[in-house]
Amino acid sequence: MATKKDTIKKTLSLDAVVYSQKGTKSGTIALPAKVFGVKWNGDLVHQVVTSMLANARAGTAHTKDRSEVSGGGKKPWKQKGTGRARHGSTRSPIWVGGGVTHGPRNDKNYSQKINKKTRVKALYTVLSKKYADGAVLFVDGVKLGTIKTKDAQEMLNVWSAIDGFKTITTKKATNALMVLAEPNATIEKSFANLPGVTITTASNLNALVAMKYRVLVMVGPEALMSTLEAKMK
Repeated sequence: MATKKDTIKKTLSLDAVVYSQKGTKSGTIALPAKVFGVKWNGDLVHQVVTSMLANARAGTAHTKDRSEVSGGGKKPWKQKGTGRARHGSTRSPIWVGGGVTHGPRNDKNYSQKINKKTRVKALYTVLSKKYADGAVLFVDGVKLGTIKTKDAQEMLNVWSAIDGFKTITTKKATNALMVLAEPNATIEKSFANLPGVTITTASNLNALVAMKYRVLVMVGPEALMSTLEAKMK
């Protein structure tokens, strides 16, 4: 009788099936353990993704403090004798139209340092989780003679017949991420009008991008593995 540990080991086998663009099995590939066999570390991934989001902040929100708002050069009324509270300037934050206290400033730096090995380890952790969940499809190659959206859609329809990838044709923007070994204008333009597919390259792949999409389609896995492993060097 198979134990729970045996089931886990079977699920996490690093011998992945590789499919052709026609949806047929074309072979297998031995995935590197340091890329697709990493134990899940939620704290590490959270740290890296949070830092990457912080680094992407535009920092354009800005409020004026009391030294920047107009008016207020003259004391509103004399200090004593009016029966009203003392005030020195209408630029005070307690006045309508006055300066803002502790508001967002466009000179604030939100960037956070991310060590290279930490960033890459987070990517490997996300890829390992995706692979363990059966959300990574390996395709030996994609060849398109001309730029044609119809051919790209037919390819997705074929891949949807593969076990576990039925929803690859979904039009949700975060549905599928196709990872190429290097830029390919024909492939990128053919899939450009399909809202459910985003194209990127292995060199641009990071933890934030990888975890955003439900399915990862790895095109040309052997070349991809070399690029992914080289990220840690």
